[in-house]
Amino acid sequence: MGNKIAKPFLKWAGGKTQLINEIGKSLPNEITKSKFTYIEPFVGSGAVLFWILNNFPNLEKAVINDINKDLTNTYNIIVSQTKELISILQILQNEFHSLENKPEEKKEYYYKKRELFNTRKEEKISQAALFIFLNRTCFNGLYRVNKNNKYNVPMGSYKKPTICDKQNIIAVSNALQKVEILCGDYEATLDKATTNSFFYFDPPYKPLSETSSFNSYAKGEFNDDEQIRLRDFCSKLEKQGHKWMLSNSDVKGNNPNNNFFDELYSEFSIVRVKAKRSINANPEKRGELNELLITNYNYEQALQST
Repeated sequence: MGNKIAKPFLKWAGGKTQLINEIGKSLPNEITKSKFTYIEPFVGSGAVLFWILNNFPNLEKAVINDINKDLTNTYNIIVSQTKELISILQILQNEFHSLENKPEEKKEYYYKKRELFNTRKEEKISQAALFIFLNRTCFNGLYRVNKNNKYNVPMGSYKKPTICDKQNIIAVSNALQKVEILCGDYEATLDKATTNSFFYFDPPYKPLSETSSFNSYAKGEFNDDEQIRLRDFCSKLEKQGHKWMLSNSDVKGNNPNNNFFDELYSEFSIVRVKAKRSINANPEKRGELNELLITNYNYEQALQST
């Protein structure tokens, strides 16, 4: 079990598992051919993080950050209280699965656990277990909170979802041993940069429409002003000589005249890549869309050198 490759332990809206190949083949060679520091200021489910940890043995260290305290608490608990967390998750899984043929009781169980999670009065390990439980049993693995920081996603329709993936949690715990976990504003990650650092940004995406916003990962909104502040931070990294890559939605797909990102990142390299969006209440609106990969180095040259 200790040799198992770690993979994301959460489902996550906008998770990058499907874009790993594109991201992986376009990393800057001068960074990854020697010892380097990987920094991910919006870690989410960590798809790119785990890919990096699994594929670059010369990685000196990794630093992850997220403003979502419930999320970073879960990462920390997986590292520090692995066995205890697995025990609690196994109990939650057994209890939830036992209600498979009792839909009303099953529903009541989910909403009681959601209510308990929202009190945020549980011990940190119990809070982490509830976080994973809700993620594995809610609608589409969505994480969304309201303005009062209350998790408000309804129950999903899974019959017997995997809530306790023991082998992967152990693998994740092992992989995270060389990772520093921060919780706060993404700009604080600059303090952790070394002379050979690579930043990957996966911020809350700019919504493609009024009804497609799934960026309520934490109390407060990541609006256009926040997107501009992030660009300014990327420009600061550029001036200090750090390489970075950033993902975001391609708003031109919905409106060809929407040049928000093309203008915002006009001095950098912008490439459009295909991605599948699976989180939409209307199945007909799920499908392949363009997403943006923005870098402060030549993406095409990186591709040619791989």
